[in-house]
Amino acid sequence: MRILDLIEETYIALSANKARSALTVLGIVIGIASVIAMTAIGQGAQASVQSSITSAGSNLLYVQPGQMKGVGTQVRSGQGSAQSLTLDDSDAIEETITLAKAVSPELSRRYQVAAKGTNTNTSVIGCRPAYLDVHNLAMEQGSFISESDLKSQNRVAVLGPTTRDDLFGAGASNAVGSTIKINQEIFRVIGVTQAKGGSGFSNPDDAIYVAITAAQAYLSGQSYVSNITVQAAQSDEMSTVQQQITDLMLQRHKIKDATQADFSVMNQTDLVATISSVTGTFTILLASIAGISLLVGGVGIMNMMLTNVTERTREIGLRKAIGAEEGDVTTQFLLESVALTFLGGGIGVLIGWAIAYGIQSLGVTTTKVTWDNVLLAFGVSAVIGIVFGYYPARRAAKLDPIEALRFE
Repeated sequence: MRILDLIEETYIALSANKARSALTVLGIVIGIASVIAMTAIGQGAQASVQSSITSAGSNLLYVQPGQMKGVGTQVRSGQGSAQSLTLDDSDAIEETITLAKAVSPELSRRYQVAAKGTNTNTSVIGCRPAYLDVHNLAMEQGSFISESDLKSQNRVAVLGPTTRDDLFGAGASNAVGSTIKINQEIFRVIGVTQAKGGSGFSNPDDAIYVAITAAQAYLSGQSYVSNITVQAAQSDEMSTVQQQITDLMLQRHKIKDATQADFSVMNQTDLVATISSVTGTFTILLASIAGISLLVGGVGIMNMMLTNVTERTREIGLRKAIGAEEGDVTTQFLLESVALTFLGGGIGVLIGWAIAYGIQSLGVTTTKVTWDNVLLAFGVSAVIGIVFGYYPARRAAKLDPIEALRFE
């Protein structure tokens, strides 16, 4: 019965001034909703990037060019800033590294592409037939780049489904056999890949695949490649393959000091771990910024409870005069504070969930709401209610009953 009495008294106290209670709850609602939405965005971005990396293929290693650090140079430029990889490097890896299942040299750049009065700006990837298997791509229509296309430098192109839709219309069936212009060079479409999904610059659906020899001859005009993707035969051999590639490339490029290398070899597992670390930090940053509004909401609760203590001084004095102990008064005011934060937390979780769902539905970015975040939000609500409600509760409990009864 005592618990029911406390709940009833809490309801009466909070509903006595509905506008004040509603405004106090609103502060918690905004704080919790912000935290839920921001963490959903951060974790969604992390999951999206990880999915994009892992869906690109399995057991992959990426050989990327990097500016060689010369004598007297204090700063080494970023990976990919140099043109230090060639098709010969790719051939050497394929011939020498026996633990490598497949090797795919790639030349990737963005170009303006036109077809039948339409145009788009997309990634054009020069590659070899091995690219299809290495990156887990499948064909929807037509065929992929062949060895004869490579040898003859044939100007043929394979479209991703998004690029196909941009150039020929959604689900167009007449793309294969048509011609397109890539950087004013005419290419004949020989196939369309199956939809795979992705985002931004890493979307395999929004790309065009051409023979790497044709890309070098007609588009870039250079003999270098953007990167070399190597697929290890077994996942437990990736570190070994990584070291073998590094040793081979140092030997080929006549570099004795590995710190002076004009290339880098990145393990897919290491890449996922690095990206996860960065996006995890980003998520924490977003949650911390949103958490400031929770702090403000907690201050609002303390302010309301202190006001309640002042307004209910005579009531507190009367309760203590008829036998209520300090613990009873403290429990009553703490319960009121926690009730406010739990109510705000529940509404905030629903609104935050709705915001995250709306953002994803509108296609702005991927979001991910986890039960861990929901439980954390309720936990934070309870802590805020206890922390910011404790001082007003103790202040009420310490009131002298005689002085409280005299209060006007």
